[in-house]
Amino acid sequence: MDLLAKATALVGGAMVLMRRMGAPGTQAVGPSPDIPDAKKQGIMTLKMPTARGWAPGQLPKAASGLRVNAFARDLQHPRWIEVLPNGDVLVAEALQEASRPQSLLDRATQATMRRARALGISANRITLLRDSDGDGVAETREIFLEGQRQPFGMALVGDSFYVGNTDGIVAFPYEPGATRLTGPGRRLIDFKPGGHWTRSLIVSLDGKRLYCGVGSLTNIADEGMDAEKGRAAIWEMELETGKARIFASGLRNPVGMAWEPGTGALWTVVNERDGLGDETPPDYLTSVQDGGFYGWPYCYWGRTVDDRVPQDPAEVARAITPDYALGGHTASLGLCWMPEGTLPGFPDGMVIGQHGSWNRSTLSGYKLIFVPFQNGRPSGAPRDILWGFLSEDEKYSYGRPVGVTIGPDGKSLLMADDVGDVIWRVSAA
Repeated sequence: MDLLAKATALVGGAMVLMRRMGAPGTQAVGPSPDIPDAKKQGIMTLKMPTARGWAPGQLPKAASGLRVNAFARDLQHPRWIEVLPNGDVLVAEALQEASRPQSLLDRATQATMRRARALGISANRITLLRDSDGDGVAETREIFLEGQRQPFGMALVGDSFYVGNTDGIVAFPYEPGATRLTGPGRRLIDFKPGGHWTRSLIVSLDGKRLYCGVGSLTNIADEGMDAEKGRAAIWEMELETGKARIFASGLRNPVGMAWEPGTGALWTVVNERDGLGDETPPDYLTSVQDGGFYGWPYCYWGRTVDDRVPQDPAEVARAITPDYALGGHTASLGLCWMPEGTLPGFPDGMVIGQHGSWNRSTLSGYKLIFVPFQNGRPSGAPRDILWGFLSEDEKYSYGRPVGVTIGPDGKSLLMADDVGDVIWRVSAA
């Protein structure tokens, strides 16, 4: 039996044990979640459905009163979406690239991710889509920017277009209506690649600052805190001066970011640590305080200590409890603010693309959800917008939700599906 086969067998045994222990009846969701006690896993659960893609005519399921159609198909692992003022839709096509495995678990993890189309050769480009006739389907497709290093976040401020590559932020000159950018761009800040590779971007409400989410290198600072310097954080950069600083820290993998317009607060969705059980700890949606520390790696959901990690009591003492739990290992990545009136029957709130779990005995996520807000805070249970991305037996995934944003018409949502290679459009039925 080769090393990969041995690793896969070990993982399979762990999955059987988890099933015998029983999956949680309910997920840890909401402002005061019921989080099970941690159960350390000697071998971390690995369970990811095989990527199948969508059959001809097959669509995700949409909530009552809504319809879904393909805005664009046949992309190459679309991850993130940015809508420009002229209505052009930009899609970052990028993929995690394999690193040299260090252990049997690394080998098994990489084999699992390849089967799920979550690891491979990255397209490293941004594609422009244009729906000139407004029928909800893009007729024009152009390569907007190529030769990047795992591009993800995008932002336009004035005549500058910013790209969050895994190794740093780059700025390019932009003219309205342009369908292609060329040249090397102007590098503004460097980030260390590896680990959580996405670099989401959002511009401040006054257009003067740029925020970037940078995830951790490892699960729980497994290589020490020096290796995590500058990571597990949201960075802030002044566009005029180029000065950059860590805005908030202790966020294991902050990806999507959005502004709540009533309070002007920045919100993010965060993927929490692995290896403590199906629901422990939950991923979360939270407002982000300037200078705030959210616990990683020392503790989770406030001050619940993770005793696998060498402790720093002072850091634990100042850890902020997140605002809203999203369930364990849902891999909540996409985030956008959706004002009332965008979709029928939905008030103000946040839309969240849940990429779906790979490390729990019963899979979670794999849907697009909505969290209602009132007075600047979450105000109720989440509602499903799209689902049906996962087969009922959990063996196959037809798609996986990632980035989400308001469509150019202001009356629809666009969502990236990186297994189906589709941009889905959700609108009134």
